[in-house]
Amino acid sequence: MDIPRIFNIAESAHRIHNPFTPEKLATLGAALRLEPGTRVLDLGSGSGEMLCTWAHDYGIIGTGIDMSQLFSDQAKHRAEELGVACQVEFIHGDAAGYVAVEKVDVAACLGATWIGGGVVGTIDLLAKSLRSGGIILIGEPYWRRLPSTEDDAKECLANSISDFLLLPELLASFDHLGYDIVEMVLADQDSWDRYEAAQWLTMRRWLEANPADEFAEEVRSKLTSEPMRYASYTREYLGWGVFALMSR
Repeated sequence: MDIPRIFNIAESAHRIHNPFTPEKLATLGAALRLEPGTRVLDLGSGSGEMLCTWAHDYGIIGTGIDMSQLFSDQAKHRAEELGVACQVEFIHGDAAGYVAVEKVDVAACLGATWIGGGVVGTIDLLAKSLRSGGIILIGEPYWRRLPSTEDDAKECLANSISDFLLLPELLASFDHLGYDIVEMVLADQDSWDRYEAAQWLTMRRWLEANPADEFAEEVRSKLTSEPMRYASYTREYLGWGVFALMSR
């Protein structure tokens, strides 16, 4: 069980696998007013930066689930590095359908809503692990402005324009599901740059170290095309944010 190899390569040097900087992640933790002992579940936890830093800074207790063996191992190393290995657990596995044995105070899925078949299904999945009065965190793209054509949407790595909503429409969709939106922290173009552009140096270094690898041609193709695609499309059209929801 693992994610596609290209992501393990391109994001192998990332601590945060979405368009958030450490400062944005810290802002989110502060905004949630986390207290020691808060139980947090993170589905699609990547390299564990959210749970590890919040355990270090706020004393939370966390469980993360991720399909990438590499990222799961990096998360465990990060927990040891920050001295919080006794507070957080990382499981290499499929987060789709995962329900915590013990109800949690915060249930999160940041950038992996495919595990529930979309935003609605992922919210329903997270709610199964959440205590009454707890907070759901959803990290999701939205259109900063609508692409002019379906081809432009595909260049943003969407299947179609209908994949994402404008920000007011996304917030309205949470309301229609019966949730209060109690906080949000949004990525900006600089934090998008740090997520996307940091992959390019990683891929170049990987190519230098693995010139004969059978996967080198695909990595080379991605490195050549990504800067222009990103600057022309994703950076201009696509936003991303984390939204804190509480059931009414």
